[in-house]
Amino acid sequence: MEIKDKSVKELDALSQDIRDRIIDVVSRKGGHFSSTLGAVELTLGMHYVFDAYSDPFIFDVSHQCYPHKLLTGRWEEFETVRQFGGLSGFTKPKESPADYFVAGHSSTSISLAVGAAKAIKLKKENRVPVVMIGDGSMTAGMVYEALNELGDIKLQVVIILNDNEMSIAKPIGAISKYLSKLLAGKYYQGFKTKVDKFIKKNMPEGTIYIAKRMEEALKLITPGILFEEMGIDYIGPIDGHDIAEIIDTLQIAKAMGKPVIVHARTVKGKGYPIAEGQHEHWHGVGPFNVEDGVFIKKEAPKAATAVFSDALITLASKYENIVGVTAAMPSGTGINKLMEKFPDRFWDVAIAEQHAVTSMAAMAKEGFKPYITIYSTFLQRGFDQIIHDVCLMNLPVVFAMDRAGTVGNDGETHQGVFDISFLRFIPNMILFAPRDNETLIQGLEFAYTLTSPSAIRYPRGAFKELVYKPTPFSLGKAELLKEGSSNKLFIGYGAGVSRAIDTEILHKEDIAILDLRFVKPIDKDMLIELSKKYNDWYVFSDSQKQGGVSSAILEVLNDEKIHNVQVTTFEYEDNFIEHGDTKQVEESLGLLAEQLVLKVK
Repeated sequence: MEIKDKSVKELDALSQDIRDRIIDVVSRKGGHFSSTLGAVELTLGMHYVFDAYSDPFIFDVSHQCYPHKLLTGRWEEFETVRQFGGLSGFTKPKESPADYFVAGHSSTSISLAVGAAKAIKLKKENRVPVVMIGDGSMTAGMVYEALNELGDIKLQVVIILNDNEMSIAKPIGAISKYLSKLLAGKYYQGFKTKVDKFIKKNMPEGTIYIAKRMEEALKLITPGILFEEMGIDYIGPIDGHDIAEIIDTLQIAKAMGKPVIVHARTVKGKGYPIAEGQHEHWHGVGPFNVEDGVFIKKEAPKAATAVFSDALITLASKYENIVGVTAAMPSGTGINKLMEKFPDRFWDVAIAEQHAVTSMAAMAKEGFKPYITIYSTFLQRGFDQIIHDVCLMNLPVVFAMDRAGTVGNDGETHQGVFDISFLRFIPNMILFAPRDNETLIQGLEFAYTLTSPSAIRYPRGAFKELVYKPTPFSLGKAELLKEGSSNKLFIGYGAGVSRAIDTEILHKEDIAILDLRFVKPIDKDMLIELSKKYNDWYVFSDSQKQGGVSSAILEVLNDEKIHNVQVTTFEYEDNFIEHGDTKQVEESLGLLAEQLVLKVK
């Protein structure tokens, strides 16, 4: 959509059209909501001043990219956002050349911009990387690693800081806004350059010092001193909903030819009054009634996250040395309830997974029992810390991994399918998984008794209610749920147990079912014993095949020189899994019980 010839009045009207389209579609289909509504005018400003098909547009996390999609030829197709086979909820270059990079995790944008700026310089091209990053993403260390280099190499990057949640620093009214724009304006910048050259050439050393101190004192009354000290020019704060001011400011930033941060104040949920402001539940939503903002809820069993939360509250009440942490996902992981009940023992450290892991390692060394509650996909970000700070010291930290397996509409950047593969090879790590609510509760208390690091995984949504009553957990011991009269053995791990049971029922053959429970240490004795009776094994687990559950089983069979067993696995193949309704995604992967039974037969 070409907007460079539109007036401010026309752009204001377009911003309303964009909001109406987002509200209409998201109210019916679900998706990211308040953050993307708050970024409409900023996105219009980016498209007005820069070229999305030439200048790299880099959206941090990219959950605020819906206006960008609507401006780049996807207005009608937006109806399919986050639906199976439709548009991604995040930026995706396969969809459009205007989408520079795949994004879904936070705080990567400035690093990408630095890399793009280096490439642009080497290629001698006239392009400008443009970043939109929210203030929440500024809590991650990776941002400051990137800013640190950017302030040193001084390549041109325009960073729009979309401040919709917390104040980076308090401005001093209108004079701060005026002075910060004045400091960045072309007249001031030109004057400053000439004066600097004159002072260095003609003035004594003491005068240079005084002049420099006067400039620094002027900048101190603006809220951008942090960025200025890092060597990056700062403009703002500006009104992130005033299109004229946004365009004017971005044009100044573009003309500066060096790294600059434009600090824009915005309101989450702007244009939909019910969602405006700091309402966490409006960040990502399911369908709702536009008129009153009431969510359209479907009757559903208790989610595994809620079961975990209630169980950990019970444990924390029982054992005073239990502590916990999450990285910017308090309600998503259920730890918000513990933060309310035990504010001195449970923390949200913001988007800082590395810090979360290492800080809890120290607490474990001090005699506490930490539960790190984190999505499987986000635990990837603390990988080195798991090895270096937890497992190397053999500290009894518990990793409670929510959203293990497929996660539905968030798609390929959020699928929790790799945790078994990247944790299983680490010495001292114990890996186990519950099959239902009761074993999740049991498993959390069992984890408390362990003296080594452990990781417990559970799915998004609810476990299925199973007929098999569990026995207590014992380290490295599987549980045989039923014997079978055929030569087949179904091996389930975690939520895969219910899939094994469903497939066995549809098969109408008497098949043995094993709940593996532990993938590390694995129950070698049980597997050796079962190999004497069953030689056609099938593995059911919501995890990647490479390095996953079947790999662990095959290692045992190889080590024990067992050659009479054929292993077939229904784990995920070597591909990233697309977004969409969970059942549709599983059907596309051939993992529904009615599909699996045909494969077994």
